[in-house]
Amino acid sequence: MIGDSLAGKSSTGNTILGTKAFDVNKNGRTTTHSEIRQSVVEGRRLTVVDSPGWFCINTLQETSEMDKLEIENSVNLCPPGPHAVLLVIPLIINIDESYLRSVQEHMGLFRKDIWKHTLLVFTYGDWLGVKTVEERIESEEGLQWIVNKCENRYHVLNNKDHSDKTQVKELLEKIEEMWVGNEKSYYEVELDRAAQLETKRETGDKMAKRLKKINERQSRVLKEVIGGKK
Repeated sequence: MIGDSLAGKSSTGNTILGTKAFDVNKNGRTTTHSEIRQSVVEGRRLTVVDSPGWFCINTLQETSEMDKLEIENSVNLCPPGPHAVLLVIPLIINIDESYLRSVQEHMGLFRKDIWKHTLLVFTYGDWLGVKTVEERIESEEGLQWIVNKCENRYHVLNNKDHSDKTQVKELLEKIEEMWVGNEKSYYEVELDRAAQLETKRETGDKMAKRLKKINERQSRVLKEVIGGKK
């Protein structure tokens, strides 16, 4: 699953798997590392990967290097590659020029053929009201561009309605229809690139832990200094 930080990817993963597999934070914190979960759904063993999101109007340059690394590496967590890449977009946001550019640039982290394996998932389906998703698509040029890039593959989810099992069943049917129609049924992982990303990821994690220790030590020393002055 790929998308901005407000898209509701973790909730989407939970809806698909039918469990509270991914932590959905309500305090504003978002996913920082790609996470993988599995479950049996509709007789299929599914592997779902949640990835960090980018701020909805950020350029690729404005997204942190670690987030870019995690997003790109997310497809490598289910070798030989994912059968479907779900581009998650919330219906509560208007797809203006800035949002579209952000999607285009972040999808550019992958090879161009990723679009052949991408299905657009709209979240916040309850926000549509009496309007159909087709009417919403027709009303926004940016949305039309994304839908066309996904070759008209899209699905609407209401992550608040856990009783509606048909929405997940229909999504899985659309995914199966997509990969059956592709020359290659999955987006193939490049092993050399995957190895490079994993090395960078490990290096980044070590640096982050080292900085955390330094900050903790500085805070401890500062507290001791302030405490000594009282």
